[in-house]
Amino acid sequence: MKNKVKYTPDYIINRLSRFLVIISGVMIVLMVFTSTYGVARRYFLHSPEPYSYEISTMFLLWSFVLAIAAVERYDRNIRVDFISNLFPDRIRHYILSIIAPAAGLFVCIMFAWQGFAAAMYSLKIGAVTMTAWKVPLFPIKIVIPIGYAVLFMVLALKLYSGIASLFTEKSQDRTVK
Repeated sequence: MKNKVKYTPDYIINRLSRFLVIISGVMIVLMVFTSTYGVARRYFLHSPEPYSYEISTMFLLWSFVLAIAAVERYDRNIRVDFISNLFPDRIRHYILSIIAPAAGLFVCIMFAWQGFAAAMYSLKIGAVTMTAWKVPLFPIKIVIPIGYAVLFMVLALKLYSGIASLFTEKSQDRTVK
């Protein structure tokens, strides 16, 4: 009999962030090809084309926003460890497991809220880029609230785990004494 996978929030967020980081990696590969194509046309064929720069700029935004949740999920983000290492282990745990995710949640709410408002406004007015290609801005801008919503879920799970660890530490302290 097959083992059934439990679809816990941790499992779902892990799979979602992994999927988005794979999409981000594909975007980076596409950026390499479009940039190489643009450079080859400009310098070897002496026929510059305007689209490779614009495509690379869009993919750069998308790759950052979609990968940020996985970077936080796998704890590969840049921290100020030289400051947090000055504190005792218990305070460092509070800072990295509770205070930092709580502050990050606030930032995610702001970015997702304002990003969604900007995307909806660009859809409403039919905003396009100011280049010869005239790409609609809505698909570019809607990725921002999507990426920050996934980051919000990652940080909420991290905050929940940090708060839960406080209660498990207290119960373990009582049983040891």
